[in-house]
Amino acid sequence: QVQLVESGGGLVQAGGSLRLSCAASGRTFGNYAMGWFRQAPGKEREFVSAISWSGGRTNHADSVKGRFTISRNNDKDTVSLQMNMLKPEDTAVYYCVAGLIYDTVVTGTSIAYWGQGTQVTVSS
Repeated sequence: QVQLVESGGGLVQAGGSLRLSCAASGRTFGNYAMGWFRQAPGKEREFVSAISWSGGRTNHADSVKGRFTISRNNDKDTVSLQMNMLKPEDTAVYYCVAGLIYDTVVTGTSIAYWGQGTQVTVSS
């Protein structure tokens, strides 16, 4: 079992920055690929970013490329999402996820664990 707890959400003006963090506990964190998904009101949950267990591979949705960066610290069992140049359309609940296979975390087809989510609101 892996428990994921997100933090760092909040309200920010368009063009601003936020850094989300996800603290993992339980089974060996380093075995898992990690990622972030988000869900805006009235919309389906969508992939944002993913990182492999070693940190050597990353993937970002086209909508956030060049603005968001995912990173992880396996010594501290944390994964972070640095979000810059935020837009109102980035407003959503952001979820930290973990899965054993990187490619299936990217596609969202095999997510083993979800966090409870953290709200990000970007005002125009």
